[in-house]
Amino acid sequence: MGVFDFVKNGVREMMIARPDQLKHLIVFKHPDQNFPMYSQLTVDSDECAVFFKDGRVVGVLPPGRHTLQTQNIPFLNQIVNNFTGGQVFISEIFFVKTTPVRGIPFGGPIGDMLDPLTGEQVIPRIFGEFSLVVTDPVRFVVGYSGQGSTGDNDMVLDWIKGLFMNGVKTTLGELCEVEQKSVLQAVALTQKLATAFVNHAPDLNDIGVRILQMGQFNLNFSEEDRSRLVAANAEIAKAQRQVKVKQIGVAGAAADAQAKQFELDQKFGQDARYVQQLAGNYQNYAAGQAMMGAGQGMAAHGVGDGLAGAGASMAVGVGMGNMMVGAMQPGAQPQFAVGGAAAPGAAAAPPQFSPGGLQVTCGKCGCKQPGGKFCAECGTGLAAMKKFCTGCGGELTATAKFCANCGTASTAVAAPPG
Repeated sequence: MGVFDFVKNGVREMMIARPDQLKHLIVFKHPDQNFPMYSQLTVDSDECAVFFKDGRVVGVLPPGRHTLQTQNIPFLNQIVNNFTGGQVFISEIFFVKTTPVRGIPFGGPIGDMLDPLTGEQVIPRIFGEFSLVVTDPVRFVVGYSGQGSTGDNDMVLDWIKGLFMNGVKTTLGELCEVEQKSVLQAVALTQKLATAFVNHAPDLNDIGVRILQMGQFNLNFSEEDRSRLVAANAEIAKAQRQVKVKQIGVAGAAADAQAKQFELDQKFGQDARYVQQLAGNYQNYAAGQAMMGAGQGMAAHGVGDGLAGAGASMAVGVGMGNMMVGAMQPGAQPQFAVGGAAAPGAAAAPPQFSPGGLQVTCGKCGCKQPGGKFCAECGTGLAAMKKFCTGCGGELTATAKFCANCGTASTAVAAPPG
C-alpha cells in the first residue's frame, strides 16, 4: 500500500504531544515531521508549540488541544504537502516551557578577586540553584537553543550558567564595596546577595530568557584563603576600635566645651537681667561686682579679721566701685596717684577709719580725727596714738586684743602713766 493510500485510508486522529518522561526539558523537539490532517496536538499548560519549516517560524500554538486542519489554524496552509493532496503537514514542532524552571544547579570557583575591605587576593567558591523563565519561545529556539535535537537541560543552559557565574563575581565585589564588608563577612548577607544576583544577572533578553530568583546557595573559601581573611579582618577590627575610642574622647571634650559655653551663656543672661532690672545701668553693676571681688580677694589672702577686716574690705570695694563708676562717666579723665599724693583734679580719697573708732588729736591745731598720717585741717604730720592697758598701765601694741603683762582685755584705752 502506497503513501497516498495510507493518507486516504489511514488513521484520521494521530496524537501529537510531549512524552511524560520528557516533560522536565525546557525544549523538546518532536521526532516526527509529517502530520496527517486532523491530527490532535496536545500542548500542556506550562508550554507552547512552535512550528518551523525551512528554518523559519511558521506559527505558535498556546496551551490546549488543537485539531490540525487549515480551517481552524490558518498558518497550517504554509506547511501543507501538496504532493499528498493536502492531507499531510510537514513541519518541525518544538515544545518550549513558558513557566519558571526551578532547581537549575550552578557552582564552582568564581576566579581570583581582591577582597575590597582587606585587599587580600582570594578565590571564592559558590554553589547553589537558580530559576529562570523563557519569555520569548521563538527567540529562545532561534537565537539560542537551535533547531537541533535537544534532550538535556544542562546542554541547553551551559552558556547561561557561565554568564551567570561571571555576573556573580562582579556582583559580589560591588556589594562588598557598598556594604564596606569583606567577602568573608558577605557570607552572612545571603538575602542581599540573592537579590543582587538576580538584579545584576546578565541581560538575556536577546535569547528570550530571564533569571527569576535564587535558591539555596553557599559561598565558601579554601582553608588558606579563609585563614588569611580572618587574620586581616581581626587587624582591621582592632584599628577600628582604637579609632572609636579616640572619637569618644573627642566627643566628650566637645560635650564639656558645649556645657561650659552653656554655663557662660546662662551667666551672661543672668548678668544682663541683673543690669536691666536691679542695677539700673552697667556702671552700678560694675561697682557692685568690684566690691564683691575685692572683699573675696582679701578674704582669700587672710587680709583683715573680724569686723575691722570686713570694714576695710568694704572700704576698698567701695573705693574701687567709685573709681569704676567715675571712669565710665562721659568725659571722665583717668586719675592716678603718684608717690602717695592725689593727682591734680582728682577726687579726695575716702576717710580712713582706725580700728575701734579711736580719735587722733593734732598736736598743732588740736583737731581730732580718726587716724591718718597728716592733719585734715592744717596738714601737720600726726603721731600715732599709743594704747595703754587699763589694768596695769602697760603700753599695748596697735593690734593687741589683750595685755601681755596682766591679760586685761584691750577694750578701752587708758591715759598714759605720769
